[in-house]
Amino acid sequence: MNLVVVESPAKAKTINKYLGPDYTVLASYGHVRDLPSKDGSVLPDDDFAMSWEIDAKASKRLSEIAEVAKRSDRVILATDPDREGEAISWHVLEILTKKKVLKDTHVERVTFNAITKSAVLEAMARPRQIDMELVEAYLARRALDYLVGFTLSPVLWRKLPGARSAGREQSVALRIVVDRELEIEAFRPQEYWSVEADLTADSPPFTTRLVKHAGKRVQRLDIVSEAMATAAREAINAGQFTIRSIEKKPVKRAPSPPFMTSTLQQEASRKLGFTAQRTMQAAQKLYEGVDDQGGLITYMRTDGLSVSPEGIAQAREVIGGRFGPAYVPEQP
Repeated sequence: MNLVVVESPAKAKTINKYLGPDYTVLASYGHVRDLPSKDGSVLPDDDFAMSWEIDAKASKRLSEIAEVAKRSDRVILATDPDREGEAISWHVLEILTKKKVLKDTHVERVTFNAITKSAVLEAMARPRQIDMELVEAYLARRALDYLVGFTLSPVLWRKLPGARSAGREQSVALRIVVDRELEIEAFRPQEYWSVEADLTADSPPFTTRLVKHAGKRVQRLDIVSEAMATAAREAINAGQFTIRSIEKKPVKRAPSPPFMTSTLQQEASRKLGFTAQRTMQAAQKLYEGVDDQGGLITYMRTDGLSVSPEGIAQAREVIGGRFGPAYVPEQP
């Protein structure tokens, strides 16, 4: 028996179909333990030693993972291929080691960037050990989060009753907002005028803009009063218009890149008026599949834009079949 630990229950269900009956795939549901929000959870004077606390909701899931690990020949940690995913694998391994359920069990780490059968099977064929450099990067970030937040948040609560927390990211975001506000306050408005003409030339009416006057190119802030604008208009009215040249250029428009989580939410809000929560609920249902058809979209909780060669090939096949070869470019 092989135990595979992933983060998401939706991923667990899909991956279990790919791997077959010799594998049990269980989800950690994200992070399983964290620093308790009390003084002393990080000790800078003791080489930044950290005290961890298992999340109450995760405790039951970890017991289930430990129970299956006890009966397994191999434990495969297949959490997400990023710093947080590496940290979750490390946390799970630490907890299973403390529970003493890994006596003769072989522990491996695998990562895949796409939830497709070929990507999952290829990852399973190339296991590795946990990348401790990524784990240490996570520990440094978490310690910084705690030390900054634990120091700043009480100040915020005293000064702004009802405020929730301050931390590493909010502090930087606040600094950006403050700097921008200071720029706005320091801004001095300046008057400028633009001169435009509505023309026709054997064509529908179109609007033109004055770009050269009195032998000089006109920049945006060159005409700074009504008198200067009126003088330019009178000079134009006194002259004649000549079409010097007409240029026609083909314009190519590339398709938008694939959605990542943030752009999916932005587009759904802009076009459909969806909240982020409603968008992700709809996307989750599409990912899991409707009426047992299997997943209808790829995994939507991502900040990556890369598409697997297998996915591109399948898309080209579907487009060619539905719309004809004219709609399939030579190169993807």
